[in-house]
Amino acid sequence: MFQVLKNCNVLQNPIFPTFIIIFTLSFFIFTPVEAQRDEGTVAGIWTFDDGTAKDSSNQSLNGTIVGKPESVKGIVNDALRFNGSSDGIQIPDSPRINTGGPFPKRTVAAFFNCDNVDKDQHQVIFEEGGRTRGLAIYVFDGKVYGGAWNRAEYHWQGEWISADINSDRWYHVAVVIRDAAGKVEKDKFEMWLDGKLIDSTDGGQLHAHGDNNGIGFVNQNAVFHDDGGNGTNINWFSGMIDEMIVYSSSFVKADILELTIPLNVEPQGKFTTTWAKLKNQ
Repeated sequence: MFQVLKNCNVLQNPIFPTFIIIFTLSFFIFTPVEAQRDEGTVAGIWTFDDGTAKDSSNQSLNGTIVGKPESVKGIVNDALRFNGSSDGIQIPDSPRINTGGPFPKRTVAAFFNCDNVDKDQHQVIFEEGGRTRGLAIYVFDGKVYGGAWNRAEYHWQGEWISADINSDRWYHVAVVIRDAAGKVEKDKFEMWLDGKLIDSTDGGQLHAHGDNNGIGFVNQNAVFHDDGGNGTNINWFSGMIDEMIVYSSSFVKADILELTIPLNVEPQGKFTTTWAKLKNQ
């Protein structure tokens, strides 16, 4: 192949080396390996592409919009922008999210872009369950947090993993409960940021949890790392949320990396971002 290109004088073209680098990077980053995403375990997918909270999965778990979140250009087509004071989405009860169970496996993931991460206020991206059993992803004081707990049955008091983030920047966050049982065991709860595993901690399965679920705010009770989250219609998110998913399965690294692909093709700094991610791998 290279001999043919040489004969065609392509290799003498100064653009060609850059093309080869970009092609090689794209091959390594955009080719999923050993992905195990199982669509049979989907609980809900909210893309927000049409400006609504319609569930695009086969579960038809359509959300109800609270307030007036604005439909804006997101990282994948359109997203919803939440005002931080009255905008959110109520997610109905579902046997695949909260009323069924127990849930030994769970993956929750989304893109988010927070207006001000330094607020001394919990800004919820997603929450399910309540004070006894549940899961939450939120921003607080310069960090994104992922937490889960099951304080009845086998008394998992909860774990909260965090990572530093900046304002006005797109991130992809995912939390995973991995093949857990009805007891606290090592390496059963994880948080990923931009395709990188931040930490793996003690955890267990979630039993049925009846309190209401929410995107962009606490719909009905949650638990944060500082024991906040008690109440309804609180902890509003300010910024954009895109491509929210919930699955009753444990995504592996290849699945999560595939979800983060849009981060690598943003118009600004596309090549630099792609190269940095390859070096990190």
